[in-house]
Amino acid sequence: MADNEAWEAIFREYQIYDHNFDANPFGITADQIKGATSHFSKTGQREVRILCKQDTRDSRPRVFQEKGLFILPIRNGRYSIVKGEGYVDIPPIRSLAESYVSSLDFPLVTSGIGNSEMQHLDFAYANSIIRHFVNDDSLVLTIRGRKYTPMFDFRIGNHLITVESVQTEVDAGYEGRNQVVLIEAKNSTASNTIIRQLFYPFKQWKHHINQSVADKQISIIFFEKHAHEYRLWQFMFTDEADYNSIQLEKSRSYRIKVKDYS
Repeated sequence: MADNEAWEAIFREYQIYDHNFDANPFGITADQIKGATSHFSKTGQREVRILCKQDTRDSRPRVFQEKGLFILPIRNGRYSIVKGEGYVDIPPIRSLAESYVSSLDFPLVTSGIGNSEMQHLDFAYANSIIRHFVNDDSLVLTIRGRKYTPMFDFRIGNHLITVESVQTEVDAGYEGRNQVVLIEAKNSTASNTIIRQLFYPFKQWKHHINQSVADKQISIIFFEKHAHEYRLWQFMFTDEADYNSIQLEKSRSYRIKVKDYS
């Protein structure tokens, strides 16, 4: 969780308490954050990356929650503090988990070593759960890791935000004949997540697809492994220029049925 004392010091240093967020967001740089927090002894109170990592509503510092704010990276070393709804709910999946029979004809031994988001996502893909969920047998893994965005604009309420060369990370991206599927994976149960983690990759790959000869839709999926269940939520943006136009299309939970390989 972002540090309350550090952000209170930042707000005091740059008179952010007096800023009219209804009129416009407040821009701040990494150097300014470092300058206002240099007197703190703990790394978590001085490290910009840690202070600006606010992936859920509850992980925001107290002043952000009180004023209805959230923070977005807009350029390398530059951020925008915005008033509005920065997060989307991840609703519980009420239906029973679907018993899914693996398409593999042999057991995966290495996938059982460890307990990481990437491991669980790879296991779900290897067993064709991702393909089954989006009804696309043509999907192949083509995108992974960190990349930098092109320039793009979007709206949050009445505010126009411009982003350029911000680092994004897609846990896995799959391309099929007619679509590109981008996945944000978590290894724990989440009730909400910051829209940015879904929206920036969507804008980034929408741009690249538009620059190509291909005409493919972009599908956005939030994925989590919980106990023995693999849970997926598919989101869409009804207006690609509106950060808050995110909507849930469908969700499903799977439980892999282990074959008898003897």
